[in-house]
Amino acid sequence: MTVESAADLISLAEIQNVELVVARRMHEHMLGAHPSIFQESGFEFGGLREWQPGDRLSSIDWSESTLTNFSPLVVREFEQQSTARLAIVADTSLSTRCGMNGVPIAALIARTVALLGFAASVFQDYVGLITFDERGHQMDARPKVGRNHVLHCVRSYQDKVLSRGQHNTNQLHHTLAGLLRKISVVPVISDFLFEDYEKLLDEIQMLHSTHDAFVVLIDSSYAFELPALSDGWMEGMDVETGKSQLFSTADVTRIGASVSHWQDGVELAAKERGLEVFRVNSDSDRFHTEAIRFLANRRMKKWK
Repeated sequence: MTVESAADLISLAEIQNVELVVARRMHEHMLGAHPSIFQESGFEFGGLREWQPGDRLSSIDWSESTLTNFSPLVVREFEQQSTARLAIVADTSLSTRCGMNGVPIAALIARTVALLGFAASVFQDYVGLITFDERGHQMDARPKVGRNHVLHCVRSYQDKVLSRGQHNTNQLHHTLAGLLRKISVVPVISDFLFEDYEKLLDEIQMLHSTHDAFVVLIDSSYAFELPALSDGWMEGMDVETGKSQLFSTADVTRIGASVSHWQDGVELAAKERGLEVFRVNSDSDRFHTEAIRFLANRRMKKWK
């Protein structure tokens, strides 16, 4: 079964399990550490946007809506000053379709989007989703608060990978900074299995001067641990470049190690740029434990 023909990258049951784990362990780590949401002076105006199902009637800006002839209605957004903004940047490039035993790299990215989103929702933080591939970056879900919006972010990522959602070329940006209007926490989730990954790291480094940007590196060597082959040659194609190449049996057995070595280089290059790196593997239990500890420690550092 190809990734495009799969029903979902991550099932609803898996999402609910991630949510339960996050709720339990984040509270364990952060009990007593999160400041009251009522400490600040109140709310500030966050901007205007089109009305969406579920918005309160009291949020409608009737004067602005008259300018659009009430189609669409325009609502005002207000943000609580004590909340943070999480702008999740997730890779949808072709290499994320690779995988083994029914677990593509994109499934680990989807799980990471869910975990980060639910961790933010514990503290009523705003969560948004930006996806990217070789064509550019696109805002798929503007920052909003709540569990349902986190689910929307996960579904948006899945739809993009599974070709159920297409890039709108009119909304593509060449830089992440062009999509980030306010200071945000920006985790960039990717396998970094493309030749010009240093260009992306340079962009994250520039973001980090204004935002809290860090790298979430999906450890992808498992996706290339191919079964043993009989002696001979096989032809393989690079899904990113479309180039074909002949591989010997010995070459095939070394692909997983080569991917691991490549990603070690990515991690080193990121750290040389002063970026924090969190490495994600396919062990879900270990991933949940390490990811929540990483997020909890990171948040507490910000309050010191």
